[in-house]
Amino acid sequence: MLVAAAVCPCPPLLVPQVAAGAAPELDAARAACTDAIGVLAAARVDRLIVIGPAEQNGRGPHPQGARGSFRGFGVDLDVRLGRSGGMPRMTGGSDAAERELPPSLAVAAWLLDRTEWSAAPLEGLGVGEPLAAERCIQVGGEIAARADRVALLVMGDASACRTLKAPGYLDERAAGFDAEAARALGAADVDALKTLDEELAYELKAAGRAPWQVLAGAAEGAGLSGELLYEDAPYGVGYLVAAWS
Repeated sequence: MLVAAAVCPCPPLLVPQVAAGAAPELDAARAACTDAIGVLAAARVDRLIVIGPAEQNGRGPHPQGARGSFRGFGVDLDVRLGRSGGMPRMTGGSDAAERELPPSLAVAAWLLDRTEWSAAPLEGLGVGEPLAAERCIQVGGEIAARADRVALLVMGDASACRTLKAPGYLDERAAGFDAEAARALGAADVDALKTLDEELAYELKAAGRAPWQVLAGAAEGAGLSGELLYEDAPYGVGYLVAAWS
């Protein structure tokens, strides 16, 4: 059963080494992510599932100890999904363990490393943007049934079309989409998340849509309450942080 969730944005710019001179601009977002993950740590969970958007080669499960890298962003920095006391938790030499984390889960690994997560075993799941809402909800329900006390760390950005200089250019529909997503995440409104417009999310380049709908499926019947901890659109991309418990 789902007992807690944290929702965080997933831009590599959250990692100060990647952002370089622009790093202070996202200090508030980083602090909010730390607070949200703190809610997970306090929930005394049996298992943490980290969910984030992924391209084809990063979709599917990623075990504890899987490696991620920010070398593609010009930074000599590697992370592993699940670290404690600065030491990686290894899972062996399987092909799955050797498959590199998608960027969203690499950012999650970096965030968890900052908190020295050691509260429970964890694993990652890369979710493809085309995954239909019905399947997202089904996957979420399956995840929630894995243990008595399950927590989710849900990575994903809102629209990328908030300004003229945004990655997706300006789309007048973006602000409204992001506002409704922020409201739903802040209120733990499962029904509203389930009915997010898939086509509109795709057009607005909202990478968080599928992970948020997995969260909605996992939270069905859990009776959780939510709090929106951060909402902004630096660089024209909507970043939202929320905690559910």
